Amino acid sequence: VLAEKRSLGSRDGPPHLVVLVPLHSRAAAPDTLHLLQSQDSAVVHVDEGRAGSFALLCPRLKQRWRFVTAQAGDLHAVLDLAKVADSLLFLLDPAEGWDSAGEHCLTCLFAQGLPSYALAVTGGTDLPPKKRIDVKKKLAKAIEKRFPEARLFPLNTEQESSLLLRHLATQKQRHLAFRDRRAHLLAYAAEFVPGQDSDLVGTLKVSGFVRGQTLNVNSLVHIVGHGDFQMSQVDAPPDPLSLNPRVFKGQKKSQDMEVQDDSVNATEEMEEDVKVLMKADPNKQESLQSEVVPDPMEGEQTWPTEEELQEAEASLKANRRVVKVPKGTSKYQAAWIVDDGEEGSERDDDDDEDDDIYDDMMEEAASQEGENSEEEEEPAEEECESMTIPESLRDDQYDEKVEDDEQMLERYKQERMDEMFPDEVDTPRDVPARVRFQKYRGLKSFRTSPWDPKENLPRDYARIFQFQDFSRTRKHLFRRIEKEETEGASVGWYVTLHICNVPVSVMESFKEGKPLILFLLLPHEQKMSVLNFLVRRHPSNSEPVRAKEELIFHCGFRRFRASPLFSQHTSADKHKLERFLRPDAALVVTVYAPITFPPASVLLFKQRSNGMHDLIATGSLLSVDPDRIVIKRLVLSGHPFKIFTKMAVVRYMFFNREDVMWFKPVELRTKWGRRGHIKEPLGTHGHMKCHFDGQLKSQDTVLLHLYKRVFPKWTYDPHVPEPVPWVRSESALPVQEVEME
Repeated sequence: VLAEKRSLGSRDGPPHLVVLVPLHSRAAAPDTLHLLQSQDSAVVHVDEGRAGSFALLCPRLKQRWRFVTAQAGDLHAVLDLAKVADSLLFLLDPAEGWDSAGEHCLTCLFAQGLPSYALAVTGGTDLPPKKRIDVKKKLAKAIEKRFPEARLFPLNTEQESSLLLRHLATQKQRHLAFRDRRAHLLAYAAEFVPGQDSDLVGTLKVSGFVRGQTLNVNSLVHIVGHGDFQMSQVDAPPDPLSLNPRVFKGQKKSQDMEVQDDSVNATEEMEEDVKVLMKADPNKQESLQSEVVPDPMEGEQTWPTEEELQEAEASLKANRRVVKVPKGTSKYQAAWIVDDGEEGSERDDDDDEDDDIYDDMMEEAASQEGENSEEEEEPAEEECESMTIPESLRDDQYDEKVEDDEQMLERYKQERMDEMFPDEVDTPRDVPARVRFQKYRGLKSFRTSPWDPKENLPRDYARIFQFQDFSRTRKHLFRRIEKEETEGASVGWYVTLHICNVPVSVMESFKEGKPLILFLLLPHEQKMSVLNFLVRRHPSNSEPVRAKEELIFHCGFRRFRASPLFSQHTSADKHKLERFLRPDAALVVTVYAPITFPPASVLLFKQRSNGMHDLIATGSLLSVDPDRIVIKRLVLSGHPFKIFTKMAVVRYMFFNREDVMWFKPVELRTKWGRRGHIKEPLGTHGHMKCHFDGQLKSQDTVLLHLYKRVFPKWTYDPHVPEPVPWVRSESALPVQEVEME
């Protein structure tokens, strides 16, 4: 512990990285930086072109710091810098502490994992002494709830800034497990060398101090927010922040405090001293392959017959239809014209169509529009032309016209109905139930009945990787990190990484002032698999979140977009699908994503229409397991028509005799706890005679449970748009006045 404490910020270790986070619009970061720079016998290196970033060297204390200011309102920059920071310095307002944007920032930081931190307050000296005491008590009370046992440092004089620096250097360091097991660095300088084929892709030279673990050139590197890349070599240039700098000709010695400016491409005058530490070995270098390329001929299916080929060709033609429309009709208008013999399209089981109220609305709108267009078509039949219409055009253009308020109202209704009648659906009248629910099956017991995890897997499962024993692989990998010595750049070294095939947008982002953060990947972490996260709904968000909606994930050092499944968190081998993110229970979120070894925190955001990101859930990575079975349940309900001692006639569950015979083997249950089975159908309209283990009540409801395994959608996207800055509100009074106006 002592060795680790002494190495941080010393000559042999990396500089002590302190990130300044203003939590209020009136918290002055420039004043704080000026006070920190005014230390006696200290050398200040200012990063040219990067506002609020400088290095502080104290040879007398044998300490060196690097201070970086997080841009106010930039959530991605704050979260990314917190992943690599040794200490966070929160700047508070003396009167209010933090505003709404600061509260949102703190919530995300606590959920992600907080390193060591300190609280500082600037200003407040212009207040009267009596009011100053009251403000201080009020601020201390607010801090005690959010930061128990935290000390508040005033920051108005050089002496107070010296006390704060001493506290930062001596306080106990908190460990974040996901970064301690991986080598990482914050870019101090960067240079982009365009490639020979294109100026848009080239080699990125990133310089910085190695942290966490030893850096190996054969590993893959992940640039936060930009993706995974390979390295070609690692150089060792001279340390620009050395406590005992080398003296060159023409450089004047100075014993007082001096300010030196470093360019983006630092140490240009020392290029002749750059040493090549290591170059990548093609035989040992990790591959960038993230997916398995499936072979469609690898299965046991034989070559299709002539009949199957003809059926496939007919189904392709069926996706398009040719209708007569008036001249000048657009494709969108033509999509609403319904032929006389046209039937409704087949519904897809995988899109949760049984829960959507939109289906009925769309059918009514299509039928009404079709009738109107038929009436207009008759008098102008001679001016018609043929037009080929894709079937997908209608739904896509219809969804674009639906207003946001109507969508939100429908979601609230669906969430409420799902709470009142979980998993219940109406039996369709136009489609036989044995056809509509042909992918579902009955189970004697949801808990004990077997279900083969390798049965009827989707085509996407041929693209992912799976471990034979994930827990064993993880333990072996972490044990090797702790015990074996890896060849490469040690912690604390100042190195330059040559990263291959990097888009120029990465360098443009760095020039704009955004942090450039690199993490080395562990073996297999570039490969795709099925990740399961255990999350809990955040109390600040109450809007309904439906399964398969696109969400933004912050998992460990990665950011990506995906459409997840929600399921219950139980110890059984089967887990029931949840259609909405519940506010009162912990749920498991399942997505396709790159492999990450836990522990790792996860934050789930939902993007608003205005570009802002709302935090909806927080949690941690549970497992990487494609064999985790998520079961969707459907409940068909019927009502007792005639009740005898242990017999009853049930109606409204089915509407034809064949469906009753098809579902006869499935066990029946009632809402009052009775169990039974279908004995025989009565008539041709779906009435059936059922036997139960006791007499039914007249107000009871007969239920039939059906089950189907579901899989997440492959919607993984590593590119996450930058969020719109959070709107700051200092107090509730100004907001209320604006709303009244």
